Amino acid sequence: MRKVIFLLSIIMFFFKTSATANYEKKIYDFNIESITGEIINFQDYKNKVILVVNTASYCGFTKQYDELQELWDKYREKGLIVLGVPSNSFNQEKKNNADVKEFCKVNFNINFPLTTITEVKGKNAHKIFKWAKENHGKSAVPKWNFHKILINKEGKIEDTFLSMTKPMSKKLIKAIENIL
Repeated sequence: MRKVIFLLSIIMFFFKTSATANYEKKIYDFNIESITGEIINFQDYKNKVILVVNTASYCGFTKQYDELQELWDKYREKGLIVLGVPSNSFNQEKKNNADVKEFCKVNFNINFPLTTITEVKGKNAHKIFKWAKENHGKSAVPKWNFHKILINKEGKIEDTFLSMTKPMSKKLIKAIENIL
């Protein structure tokens, strides 16, 4: 019996990567429109760690903007990009980009990159969110606002974090520091 368990363990070890993503594309193959209309080309973020966060102005988690800014201030010189993706996928965002931009500046003094208001789930989700689901599974699909997708320097998803995980939490900080 021990031999059978041992052999099964060895077989499982060699085939454990069979369920991992093949990443035909990496985050660097995409772009997204910024809140001011310019194109954010992820090629510009090569060899950086990227934290993609879907945001919303009217959410109970909106106070996380403060910690996202703190995270950006603390780690951007070390190679972290914080990217806020305003979304109305959960019906809690303002109606236009100008209002979102003003809200973020006035209430949180945000200076990390923000995108245009973007769908983050379902058939109308932006390509980067479809890519995330395709390569990382359901955990990459935002279940609510302020869902976090951490992308490593190779342009692949390192991990995902639910809305309840605060940006300055030990868990998220450790994950970021491990790949910076």
